Amino acid sequence: MESRAMEIRSKANPKIRLNVIPGHFATNHSHINYYIDITKLKSCHKYAKLVAEELAKNYLGTQIDTIICMENTEVIAAFLADELCTRSNSVSAGNNINIIVPEYNSNNQMIFRDNIQNTVWGKNVLLMISSVTTGKTINRSLECIQYYNGNIAGIGAIFSAIDETPNAIPVCSIFSEKDVPDYHSYPYAQCPACKNKNKLDAIVNSYGYSKI
Repeated sequence: MESRAMEIRSKANPKIRLNVIPGHFATNHSHINYYIDITKLKSCHKYAKLVAEELAKNYLGTQIDTIICMENTEVIAAFLADELCTRSNSVSAGNNINIIVPEYNSNNQMIFRDNIQNTVWGKNVLLMISSVTTGKTINRSLECIQYYNGNIAGIGAIFSAIDETPNAIPVCSIFSEKDVPDYHSYPYAQCPACKNKNKLDAIVNSYGYSKI
């Protein structure tokens, strides 16, 4: 499977690059025809810093108090907070931006414990997510933030197949489906590969993939 990998470079900064693998993959919410490998961009500090620098350009004019991290984006969020707090042309300059991660209860609901709710309640919150396919994880996250009375200041991602949420909140990403040739996401029942009886290559999520 790895032998099919192709490298794609960001148009904004060619130093930022990811690998994509064509095939037949299952996520929690859909089937996709490309696996987007963003592991290095999340875990390597050099690349995470480059991603943060590009994402920061979208939020220089936006007050950010807290970054909520989904899908292991804490490294990027730390560099992003530093960019927004230190750039002289940022309205968040001089701020102390909180970086937090939601918890999941026994019903798999996103929650924030009492000791960190004050970093969400009434604060301008940036949601940071690694990869967006259908937008369901974003919608679930936004419901949680709104429940704790957070103000949605923006959504940042490394890769996103959507430009905005159903309620018109823009998703700012380094890569989009336009960067991946012929990228498609399908509901399980409508997947062409399944209809052609093509076996799955792997099950994928924000942590990576497991071959089948």
